Amino acid sequence: MKKQDLNTTEYNDYIGSYINKIEATTELLSGYEADKKMVIDFFTAVPKDKLEYRYAPEKWTIKEVFQHIIDTERIFMYRLFRIARNDKTALPGFDQDIYIEPSAANAKSLNELITEFTITRAYSINVLQSLSDKNLQNMGTVSDSPISARACAFLLLGHSIWHIEVLKERYL
Repeated sequence: MKKQDLNTTEYNDYIGSYINKIEATTELLSGYEADKKMVIDFFTAVPKDKLEYRYAPEKWTIKEVFQHIIDTERIFMYRLFRIARNDKTALPGFDQDIYIEPSAANAKSLNELITEFTITRAYSINVLQSLSDKNLQNMGTVSDSPISARACAFLLLGHSIWHIEVLKERYL
């Protein structure tokens, strides 16, 4: 399955802002592997003295952004799984800001965050491999908007790209 297989009716404009970061020819599973390498390579290259930098007092540190990428993947894979299994229960949004403090991201080493990301990504790939293309086309509701399971999957690839672009622009 490729990103170009998605229809714009499978997600709202907000989700589209992430999905549009991905090349049309990106294949889902190989995209997850390539994204994993990109994310790890990026965070590994960040100077150690910058990992807890924030460009404004209320903004997240680089480690907290990494944790947010991990947490968002966990949440969207849960959503994806429920939608793919044809669960029609509307799913709520989540307040990303309240997740940061209890995550204690700044107390974690970069290696701990990389391990957490690697394990989360392995789980995500396993879930995606377990689902048929037909199941990934199932539609559900998240934050009062229709979304397909496969749009949840592609969103995550664009989400990490978006955050890395922001980190490069505002932090490094």
